[in-house]
Amino acid sequence: MFSIFIPLKIYLLLLGINFSSMQKIISYPISVIYYLCFGFCLAVFHPIQWFCLNVFGYQAHKKSVDYLNFFLLRCTNLVGTRYTVSGVDDIPKGVPIIFVANHQSMYDIVTMIWYFRRFHCKFVSKKELGSGIPSVSFNLRHGGSVLIDRKDPKQAIPVIKGLSEYIEKNTRAAVIFPEGTRSKTGKPKEFAQSGLKILCKYAPSAYVVPVSINNSWKMVRFGMFPVGLGNHLTFTAHKAMSVKDYDFADLMALTEKAVVEGVNEYK
Repeated sequence: MFSIFIPLKIYLLLLGINFSSMQKIISYPISVIYYLCFGFCLAVFHPIQWFCLNVFGYQAHKKSVDYLNFFLLRCTNLVGTRYTVSGVDDIPKGVPIIFVANHQSMYDIVTMIWYFRRFHCKFVSKKELGSGIPSVSFNLRHGGSVLIDRKDPKQAIPVIKGLSEYIEKNTRAAVIFPEGTRSKTGKPKEFAQSGLKILCKYAPSAYVVPVSINNSWKMVRFGMFPVGLGNHLTFTAHKAMSVKDYDFADLMALTEKAVVEGVNEYK
């Protein structure tokens, strides 16, 4: 689906027109189709999630969430998006995982849920996402993720502690974006330490896996509408580090270094 944008770029170049300057105009009608498909998936999977959770339990609900995100990714192919995800096979299995990634857009979450699905990713999300969004809010409330009030740091401590204990007990994965907010240019912001420190303290058998995300911000370079066209998103999982083998300060520094060095589109 995305291959149409390559000859389009060449055609515009022959006409002396820069694709980047035309992208926003071209994207308007395509984005309408995209969001209709995206919204349809959210609406259809909301009752599917409810049924799976209430009739069959966690595992069925988890599968429904996985395939919701698979179809959401296929929707992004309509706007020329393609994905390269590397390093997943090298992540330790059968242990709690703490994914630490830079954050650029909501597509970070969609991609990680699908491509990292074997690890049962749970997210630290802002409380505003816990209501009003079909499928998304339901999963955040019932799928094991946690919601925090970013205006009340003290409230976040016991919530993240609970997530730590959950992944420690169930050998699942927490995903944390220590920048706090999304980067609008792709350039990583300074990492906050508190969330990761709590996760490491209460999930002592976990492994920290730095993840570098590239080009996700270009999907929302114009805001939510229209959608950026023809982007190649890359997700790189770096070498896992056992929490118990490192002093936290060293672990934090190594994690941030790995993530930032793997983010290259702003350089």
